[in-house]
Amino acid sequence: MLQEYLDQFLQHLKYERNVSPHTLRNYASDLDQFKLYLCGVEKRDDIPLSTIDRLTIREWMASLHGDHKKTSVARKLASLRTFFQFLVREGKLESNPAKMVATPKIERKLPNHLSMEDAVRFIETPDINTDLGRRDRAILEFLYATGIRVGELVSIDLADIDFRERMVRVTGKRKKQRIVPFGEPALQSLMLYLDRSRTVFLNECPETERDPNAVFLHRRGGRLTTRSVGRMIDKYIRLCADIHDISPHSLRHTFATHLLDQGADLRDIQELLGHARLSTTQIYTQVSMEKMIEVYDRAHPKA
Repeated sequence: MLQEYLDQFLQHLKYERNVSPHTLRNYASDLDQFKLYLCGVEKRDDIPLSTIDRLTIREWMASLHGDHKKTSVARKLASLRTFFQFLVREGKLESNPAKMVATPKIERKLPNHLSMEDAVRFIETPDINTDLGRRDRAILEFLYATGIRVGELVSIDLADIDFRERMVRVTGKRKKQRIVPFGEPALQSLMLYLDRSRTVFLNECPETERDPNAVFLHRRGGRLTTRSVGRMIDKYIRLCADIHDISPHSLRHTFATHLLDQGADLRDIQELLGHARLSTTQIYTQVSMEKMIEVYDRAHPKA
């Protein structure tokens, strides 16, 4: 029955594909929502696979459109496709019923990023005369210097950083590791935090709750979470009155856009960001092209 196969699939994602906890939660949520819909339609809890076809999936998607964005519906369909493809490989289904269902057409939005001047001003907002300010400055410098994801940042251990060579080993999606360089300003901010603030957080924490391996700690000595970093960035956005629509991920977009503007090769940026496909990185060429057109229109007398 359906629930049994759902459980097997989630175990497969967790232990064989090594997906992140965030991705696993998304799959579980999407598939559980699909199951609840079927239970409501069929008026039963034990849903057999034989009752699920292309029309069933299209009807479910149609029921979502009023309350969900197209991007959300597309993600849920992708979750279903992956689940049914797993069942095909396991010999439980002959074909994937979600494969023939069209994905909702989504207008691709360009990522928000900061100008170089705004990036410097935003990064320098934390008060480095306080322990939390020194930590927050080190986080913002490190995010901009490396372009890593927030989830990757909070998982960094001291052993992952080569301070002499200014390199950090990052564990990305599907546990894939890469080496990313960082600059002198990020190193200086990081050393200031490590020397003067991190030990304070550790000393104020009960020994049973400490995380001595983690680089970035909360004030009680444990490893920071992605949610905590998000709240911290929101705080500094409010302090920068004319900076809007910036998220933790925006510093990653800013990193990539500024590298491309300064002539970096797209494939090198792909490696630094840890993108599996070059097509994912290519969106930054569109950002740079829009900037170039804006400069042209502003500067050329015949524009």
